Amino acid sequence: MHILVLNGPNLNLLGKREPDVYGDVSLKGLTAELLLAAPEDVQLTFVHSNHEGELIDALHEAYDYAGVIFNAGAYTHTSIALRDAIAAIKAPVVEVHISNVHARESFRHESKLAAVCLGVISGFGLTSYTLALQALLVHWRNRHD
Repeated sequence: MHILVLNGPNLNLLGKREPDVYGDVSLKGLTAELLLAAPEDVQLTFVHSNHEGELIDALHEAYDYAGVIFNAGAYTHTSIALRDAIAAIKAPVVEVHISNVHARESFRHESKLAAVCLGVISGFGLTSYTLALQALLVHWRNRHD
C-alpha cells in the first residue's frame, strides 16, 4: 500500500514559526514519526513544495495510491486548481491542519479543498498526520476486505 504525504507552503518552517501553535517538531521530525507509525506493508512518499503547480503534479502522480495526507498550507483556502486536482484522482485525500483553524483568522475558516476530500482533521497538532494515516488505513481496509 502506498500513501503520499503532501505538504504545501511553509511546512518547512515547522519548529521555527509559531511553536505555541504548530509545536516544536521539524518537518524532518514529523517524517520520522510517521515512518514509525506506518505499518510494515505501508510505503510513505513525502513531498513538500511551496509551489502550487508542484503540489498539483504530485497529486496527479498519486492517481493510484491508496491515499494522500495533504496539508496544503495557505492553498487550502484559495486554490480551486488543487481542489480540481484532488477531484480528478481516485486516491482518497485527508486534509490536515495542525492548528484549530476556527481559533485563527477568519480567512482560515473556509477550505476550498474539504468538499472533495475523504475528511478533514484539524486542531490536533502533528498528531493530525497520524490520525490521517489511521483514517486512510481503515478506509482502504474497509474497501478491500
